[in-house]
Amino acid sequence: ELKTFVVGGFVRDCLLGKQKESKDIDIVCNHSAIKLAKKTADKLNIKDIVIYKNFGTALIKYKKLQIEFISARKEYYNSSSRKPDIVLGTMEDDQQRRDFTINAMSISLNKNSFGNLIDPFSGQEDLKNKIIKTPLDPNKTFSDDPLRMFRAIRFSNQLDFKIENKTLTAIKDNRERVKILSKERILEEFEKILVCKKPSNGLKL
Repeated sequence: ELKTFVVGGFVRDCLLGKQKESKDIDIVCNHSAIKLAKKTADKLNIKDIVIYKNFGTALIKYKKLQIEFISARKEYYNSSSRKPDIVLGTMEDDQQRRDFTINAMSISLNKNSFGNLIDPFSGQEDLKNKIIKTPLDPNKTFSDDPLRMFRAIRFSNQLDFKIENKTLTAIKDNRERVKILSKERILEEFEKILVCKKPSNGLKL
């Protein structure tokens, strides 16, 4: 049975009342994301679909939105790269691989539970308390993908949230891992910090 959910940043922005600012929607399903993207594109009369076969994902543009379709997955990391090996997984697996609790929430798009919020890591609580923290052990989260350290600082700066102490310590402890990142990806996050209301907060962090 096909199960689909909206996940990540769009859910966070909805709960913050900022969904109008969101240009990206991620939809996770427990079957082929590419098939689901094609069916959705047919329904919306969209001809262009960008398919990323290696990742099993697909992207369509609808009005001002970019909608990405992803199959629920598990990720396994090699220490020399932030690009994981991917295997199909459950929704639980998919939420565990998310970077922060505030990005690990989902909303059901299924008939019998439409609109229900799934929040396994108390992301709502962290939104309310303005806290950035990882769903799992931050040392593993940041060692696996060190770009998440820059993202933690960027989100903290953008949203005016505090990075939880354990998470902040893990950023310091894993700083050597940034060596495996491409300069382009670092620059991308750096530029997002520079356009924040008060970039000096992000630069200090």
